[in-house]
Amino acid sequence: MALDDFDGSSIFISGGTGSFGKRFIFHLLTNGSQFSRLVIYSRDELKQYEMQRDTRDSRLRFFIGDVRDSERLKSAMVGCDFVIHAAALKQVPTAEYNPMECIKTNVHGAENVILAAIATKVRRVIALSTDKAVNPINLYGATKLCSDKLFVAANNLVGSQDTRFAVVRYGNVVGSRGSVLPLFKQLCQNGAEFIPITDRRMTRFWVTLPQGVDFVIRNFARMRGGEIFVPKIPSIRIVDLACAVAPNLATKTVGIRPGEKLHEVMCPADESHLTVEFDDYFVIRPTITFFDHNVDYVHSLDGKTGRPVDDGFEYNSGTNGDFLDIQEILRMNETA
Repeated sequence: MALDDFDGSSIFISGGTGSFGKRFIFHLLTNGSQFSRLVIYSRDELKQYEMQRDTRDSRLRFFIGDVRDSERLKSAMVGCDFVIHAAALKQVPTAEYNPMECIKTNVHGAENVILAAIATKVRRVIALSTDKAVNPINLYGATKLCSDKLFVAANNLVGSQDTRFAVVRYGNVVGSRGSVLPLFKQLCQNGAEFIPITDRRMTRFWVTLPQGVDFVIRNFARMRGGEIFVPKIPSIRIVDLACAVAPNLATKTVGIRPGEKLHEVMCPADESHLTVEFDDYFVIRPTITFFDHNVDYVHSLDGKTGRPVDDGFEYNSGTNGDFLDIQEILRMNETA
């Protein structure tokens, strides 16, 4: 999907004042998108005020609201064509300590977004997911797995209506709030004597916000409904990241935190029979059959043809064939 496919359309984004939302809005405005209206839905009035002050574009509409509030969602989505669901409680330790709050936002909130989109006859909905939703070992990942399942199954609920739902799953975003890069930078600024490393073997998928935004936009044109889209992105070693950020500081192994993995997975081996590989991304097909018994996920709507992966294939940050070296990490970090 090109930006001009948004021409004349109304777009809704939940969590619109978060890291992804701000970059998405910046991308549309700086690239001359001719959308008619962009609804920025979030619960933080200060961030909305700051964004409104800094952008000053009359097409932006700022709605204070929580995804837990189904009626408010419906009123905010009226007249919208495209929805991006980016709102979530994302901090792993916070979710472990406040499980019901995480469930209310990430699971019940997802259901509310789905029902609001159907009620207001939105055309296309993409929900943002995370690698932590695959084989989850923490509550945040479990709630995002639940959310993914809800958005896939939502295609069962539309009947003859044109509304379609899909999911985009990607890895750690360079420089996003709460991620490791800002932590390492802050430690350097505060004169730390060492950089804490949870485990020297640890790897992560690594993606920039612009890459994430571009991938989401393109998938609006590809989606048939029910897919989970996974981009092909590089991996990093945490020790290399520490060296890139603070080459003169020693590292100290402090142990894996509760709910943390050594490596991240975005396409699990258990779903290899459902996974289709394209040139620069994967599609995980739904496990269920819904609105159309003959949905062809091997051929995307933008004219690309995929191929089934080998049995047992797993897209894992530790076995990924594309690792960034220290210089490449430095260049990528400059975008944060």
